Amino acid sequence: MMSANTVHNNHNTHSTGGVNSRTPVPTGITSIASVIPTAILDDLSTRFVINIPREDRSDLIRVCFQLELAHWHYLDLIRGQDSRLPSVNFTRFSAIIFRHIPFLQPFIARLDAIIAEWKTYKLLVPTCGAIMLDPPLEHVLLVQGFGGRSWGFPKGKLNEDEPYHKCAVREVYEETSYDCGGSIDHQSYIERQLSEKTVRLYIVKDVPKDFPFAPLCRNEIKDIKWFSVAELPVRTP
Repeated sequence: MMSANTVHNNHNTHSTGGVNSRTPVPTGITSIASVIPTAILDDLSTRFVINIPREDRSDLIRVCFQLELAHWHYLDLIRGQDSRLPSVNFTRFSAIIFRHIPFLQPFIARLDAIIAEWKTYKLLVPTCGAIMLDPPLEHVLLVQGFGGRSWGFPKGKLNEDEPYHKCAVREVYEETSYDCGGSIDHQSYIERQLSEKTVRLYIVKDVPKDFPFAPLCRNEIKDIKWFSVAELPVRTP
């Protein structure tokens, strides 16, 4: 998980110009009729987008991070309480919100390109998490995300102006319900550069194996399990 303030520079590449009537609209957007009730769109727009600082409204990378939060909120909390509401992917959800909010309407024709740039930028945002070990240091806690079969350490993207260790504490808590803030060592971590992105994992010891681990957000973490350290695969350089 990550919040609206995920680290980014001010990308204003989409901040000028309006919709040209001859500009092709992204595939499928012209045919989108909002199947999400207006009252819900009003709430999502106000909660996540409209109230961001006015100077940030032209930073569409920032707006996309806000839309991601709104999309998660819609799927996890709103639709989670009413399954009759439609399940929409991020691109369609963004198109609906862009049409709903007046200051975003001029950019609807370029939405595909905006989302593509945002996804590319997300790949470069630093990621922080924790390697959580039981008291004997024999087992490590791993999580499995929805839509995947692989296991990994609980981690997530760094927010703007957020210290690395606090990001790790927040992400571990959101993905497992375990608060490691009191046991994390700010100086004990492993850091790697993977495809130009920084990944930092803090070593957290003495995690009780009988803790009731559970994700705080729906549709993000599918399973949480302990694995033997001795049986973990080893990747050679």
